[in-house]
Amino acid sequence: MDWTLEVMVVPVSDLDRAKHFYADQLGFTLDHDTTISDEMRVVQLTPPGSGCSIVIGTGIIKNTPGSLKGVQLVVSDLDKARAQLLERGVEVSEIQVFNDMDGGRFVYFDDPDGNSWAVQEIRARATGGEWKQ
Repeated sequence: MDWTLEVMVVPVSDLDRAKHFYADQLGFTLDHDTTISDEMRVVQLTPPGSGCSIVIGTGIIKNTPGSLKGVQLVVSDLDKARAQLLERGVEVSEIQVFNDMDGGRFVYFDDPDGNSWAVQEIRARATGGEWKQ
């Protein structure tokens, strides 16, 4: 049986500001923006090429905005991804190299509420879940 991670809830304080950040600055696809009631609105966005989406909203969770830490995205070209983030006005760290192996380069950024994200470069993957080196 497969267990797939499909949605992560990201706690935010200003839904429209967060929607702009994730859709317009990060380039996530806006899947839907649904008002369920006066107290509940759900916005789902998906990173390009990802099988997992994020949900931001009002009336869906009680976590403190900015409390999500350590979420990681993966790209095949970190230099290009970092340049794209900078062009879109995202404050992103310099590239940090932890080792010379594929998967050893990262950048970091926060959303407007302080939720922290990492972006890791993995240029190649093997079949069967094993890393190529």
